[in-house]
Amino acid sequence: MSKVRIGIIGLGNMGKGHISYIRNGTVSGVELTAVSDVNEGSRLWASETLGEAVHVYSDPYELIASDMVDGVIICTPHFSHPELAIASFKHNKHVLLEKPAGVYTKQVRHMNEAAEQSDVVFSMMYNQRTNPLYRKLKQLVDSGELGEVRRTNWIITNWYRSQSYYDSGTWRATWGGEGGGVLLNQDPHQLDLWQWTVSMMPQRLRAFCYFGKNRNIEVENDVTAFVEYENGATGVFVTTTAEAPGTNRFEVVGDRGKVVIENGKLTFYRLVESESEFNARSKEPFAQPECWQIDIPIEGSNPDHAGITQNWANAILHNEPLIAPGVEGIKGLMLANAMLLSTWEDDWVQFPIDEDKYLAHLEEKIATSKFQG
Repeated sequence: MSKVRIGIIGLGNMGKGHISYIRNGTVSGVELTAVSDVNEGSRLWASETLGEAVHVYSDPYELIASDMVDGVIICTPHFSHPELAIASFKHNKHVLLEKPAGVYTKQVRHMNEAAEQSDVVFSMMYNQRTNPLYRKLKQLVDSGELGEVRRTNWIITNWYRSQSYYDSGTWRATWGGEGGGVLLNQDPHQLDLWQWTVSMMPQRLRAFCYFGKNRNIEVENDVTAFVEYENGATGVFVTTTAEAPGTNRFEVVGDRGKVVIENGKLTFYRLVESESEFNARSKEPFAQPECWQIDIPIEGSNPDHAGITQNWANAILHNEPLIAPGVEGIKGLMLANAMLLSTWEDDWVQFPIDEDKYLAHLEEKIATSKFQG
């Protein structure tokens, strides 16, 4: 195979965005050969815009079963992601899946099991894993330069969404339409990065989610969560869509200092000696370890969606390691599910979460949702 023939499933904003950079040649080794959408207007747009060389399908499963594509990029509503991915695996089609991996971890676990039984290349569209800021943070953690991680704090409140945004679609911010709110719609990249950069998932979590806070919506739009890790470290995650001005500040504290990512900069507050070593030797009651403030240079820009698509294509054509393996999509989603489950149960949630209990709660919410498909 010299080129990967790609089919795009779902022609909303994300689907059209992928079409744009593929057609302008940003990604090498790929060719757009088919698209699919259930909406007639979207199909008409595709026929008029993409030309006869790109086949247009109304049924995504017909596209998946066709011999027109080697792989698919799935950009449909959240609930359909696992089902479409599983169908693609069965037809030996490579899959690049938009975030989130699904709405609840039980369906995503089934998807991952199907992927592991196939020989296809399965990747998540976690395009923030290609961001040099977060790659550098992960390098500092993985290399041991930061020492053992002791605390993680992320305040991500710059997702401001007005009521008019929520009113722009009947499916928006509903349990039946999206299956969740800020955690499922706005935060999947941050929830992924929260665990990916430090290579740790929590042992347990306690969260407080507020539903329709200062907005007329069903789902969560204000969340504060506290986690505990196996090594004794702790973490806090704060997010909302109803705060202005918002903040985006990620801190990771280790035995050898602290890293702060904010305003597009990465600052390393590096201790000359580790905190534990200093504590063991210091005899002065108010002394502190010597600390150097280092503005870490960040080289290059984020190749974003095109970077992940290029990596996926290279993995198919040249066995390049995946930046965002598809089976890892369940991790960030489990964090989101755990925050909601903790709120609904008014209790701590242990990891891995009780998937059946979460699904039972979710199905109750969907049954009374104002959006019923």
